[in-house]
Amino acid sequence: MALLSFWKSNKDEVLKLTVEQVLSNAGDGNLRDNTECSTEFRQFLRMAPSERLFGYARHCLEKAFDKSGLVLQDIVNELGRRLDFEVEDGLYHGKKNAVGFDGIWRYREQPDLIIEVKTTDYVTISLDKLAIYKEKLNTGGKVQREASILIIVGREDTGALEAQVRGSRYAWDMRLISIERLIKLVQIKEKSDDPATINQIRQLLQPFEYTKIDKIIDVIFTTAVDVENQQGSEEETPSEPGEHEIGKQIRTAPELLNAKRQQAVDAFAAIKGKELVKQSRTLFWSSDKELRVCCAVSKRYAGDYQPYWYAFHPKWDDFLAEAKEGFLLLSCMDRNEAFAVPYSWLAENKKNLNMTENGDRSYWHIAVTSLDGGELAINVSRVGSKTALKPYRFPIE
Repeated sequence: MALLSFWKSNKDEVLKLTVEQVLSNAGDGNLRDNTECSTEFRQFLRMAPSERLFGYARHCLEKAFDKSGLVLQDIVNELGRRLDFEVEDGLYHGKKNAVGFDGIWRYREQPDLIIEVKTTDYVTISLDKLAIYKEKLNTGGKVQREASILIIVGREDTGALEAQVRGSRYAWDMRLISIERLIKLVQIKEKSDDPATINQIRQLLQPFEYTKIDKIIDVIFTTAVDVENQQGSEEETPSEPGEHEIGKQIRTAPELLNAKRQQAVDAFAAIKGKELVKQSRTLFWSSDKELRVCCAVSKRYAGDYQPYWYAFHPKWDDFLAEAKEGFLLLSCMDRNEAFAVPYSWLAENKKNLNMTENGDRSYWHIAVTSLDGGELAINVSRVGSKTALKPYRFPIE
């Protein structure tokens, strides 16, 4: 598999390639069903940074090339995975006795989404044909009867297709979204850490009644609250005797925190020999979801007693608990090293950490203190012990 070998040995060079060049290095470069080319290309997309996926999708729409529609189909399905759907890839070409769907997106108890990808809406889509696909998939046990069809279109001006759907008997079973707006949903999701926001985003893709706009307002409100909560979540140190109050703290710019976070995640991924894909603002996982990390960042506070402090949230705990290998990465703004604390340590010791519970917001305090000699340790407050961080240290550039 030349593409994946190239990626493993020279990631930066691969990311400079156009999507056509990427495809040409996958297998024999000829994208067909059930081939090495298809397998390798899809595996690469699972590891590629989301920003590159966005660029590849736009390139397919702006500069059509041979099989660009098939490439776009794979990219769109990967965007579905970035929204945490379980995705079943469809066929590139219809076959006798096979249902020609482009993808099926599933998420827990929510109705399945049958995906239809179109680069343009200039050609009239047969809605009856899509409905037959749904019926066959339901009969074959692949989707629930409540499944709906999501048509994902390259162009944002979809007036003709919207009118076609609205005027049909399938108006309550089908929805449309442009690829650019799908990209925006992924961008919002990756900037969020709130499961409620992420769940609202997925529900937007389901058919719902538009006369009453409560659902849309819910999404806007939930997202706004999520953004507001994030603004201080990483430097939300508790007020203690002799310390500055929260409101008087000088906060680190979010872009600097995120840059430091990515630096730590990239360094740890290199050590583990795996690619880590962003799941949300602080959460990352491997393409098989078995290796998961949560990366928190702290500025340096005055004094040596508690130079660094982190909040560890229950939603992060849930995410790491489902991993085969889970780590909390503690990164420090002023240090060229970080610390990979195994989830097993957290599971055993979180009951001995101080915890803030404030309405629907709660978090454990991970206070890092200095030992004699300058080494750092987690202060396990409730039992008066300290866990040295030296065994978990790794360098970052």
